[in-house]
Amino acid sequence: MTLGRFAAEIPSNRLPSEVRSRATLMILDALASAAGGVETALAVSAREAAASLFAGKAASAWYAGKSLSRVGAAYSNAAATSALDIDDGHRGAAGHAGGAVVPAALAMAEDQDFTGEEILDAVAIGYDVALRIAASRKAERIDHYNSGTWAAYGAAASAGRLLRLDAARMAQALAIAGAEAPVSLPTGASMRMGSTVKEGLAWAAVTGLAAAERARAGSTGPDDLLDRGDVYDAEAMVADLGRRWEIMQTYLKPYACCRYIHSAIDAIAEMRRPGAEVRALTVEIFPAGLNLQNQPTPHSLEAAQYSYPFCCALAALQGPDAFRPMRPSALFDQRVLELAGRIDLRVATDFADAFPARTPARVTLDQGAGPGTLTVHHPRGDVANPMSREEIEDKFRVLAEGILPAAAIANVIAAVDGLARDGAMPLYAALSRRTSLNPPELAIAN
Repeated sequence: MTLGRFAAEIPSNRLPSEVRSRATLMILDALASAAGGVETALAVSAREAAASLFAGKAASAWYAGKSLSRVGAAYSNAAATSALDIDDGHRGAAGHAGGAVVPAALAMAEDQDFTGEEILDAVAIGYDVALRIAASRKAERIDHYNSGTWAAYGAAASAGRLLRLDAARMAQALAIAGAEAPVSLPTGASMRMGSTVKEGLAWAAVTGLAAAERARAGSTGPDDLLDRGDVYDAEAMVADLGRRWEIMQTYLKPYACCRYIHSAIDAIAEMRRPGAEVRALTVEIFPAGLNLQNQPTPHSLEAAQYSYPFCCALAALQGPDAFRPMRPSALFDQRVLELAGRIDLRVATDFADAFPARTPARVTLDQGAGPGTLTVHHPRGDVANPMSREEIEDKFRVLAEGILPAAAIANVIAAVDGLARDGAMPLYAALSRRTSLNPPELAIAN
């Protein structure tokens, strides 16, 4: 009930200006991620399914010029946002909130009489609820790190805030979302980590919207779901509630692959000499990194995103730009595949307790002049090593190059910047247009 009361009742004037600014940045980052992912096979198939199952005219499939129901828009936009694995995350939660919260909030608010500040408040509150719940899980009870299971709470909180649910109904919305959120397979249960289901964020967005609407209509859920002391640390879940905002602790991603791998890519990028032969490459990681499938020859972009050997080989041979975004053609680069098969991936004993607070890597790279070693504890985009606003705008332009015209990118950036001042209409106008150029390479089946 505490989180429900907070989400429903915290006054708008209690949200610090820096929290709203951060929410603005998270929306921009989500829209950048979606622009890069909108023509992947994952996103295209999600839009087609949404058009069949969730037809309507209430909200927009971003950049595609299609109208869907609110649920359909949230579903397809969450799929696009999470497609490249370049959406934001949170170390304590060990996963992604924005991929569900932002699509759900924007779908709920479209073509309705909400101010830009109300939308920003809903996004910030959704992040806080989702991330607090995820970060308070007891480690011994976590059998997977798929974000959709807990991101649904944030989507429900955002939608419920916009629906102006009272505290009692907001609590029921969270209970319904928690009970009906995607139940992902335990880590390691399937060798198909590279499927387009990914972390269930698309369905988490749907679950959150449905939970809020059902609570408004009088439905109830198991409202003691978060009271299980063997699963959650109740004190941690609400510590400094309304004073410490978890959205301020989110990280942003410069590379289109699992966050676990970013420290290794940063280290390789620092040491590599373009064109030099890679004689040997050793990557030392934290134990949880071995839970990824780590296929040296991934069968899809999604599988590649969860492979240390493939991503490290790609970084060594093509540099960090190969992840902005990763292209299907990389899957067939024989030099990359050969090097991926030779990479020595091992756990470093001094990284045993690093995760989830840190995702470090130690890379030893021999390019013909003897081995060199570099350790990275905080990859680019972490709170301790942040990306600037200018870097996020550049991320948008680079990811969307060849997918959206430059003018369309500029319109979205300007509309997000003006959300609090000018309201949401300019943003929805920019997102609802058919701006995608439908590049064939990104649209091929994986």
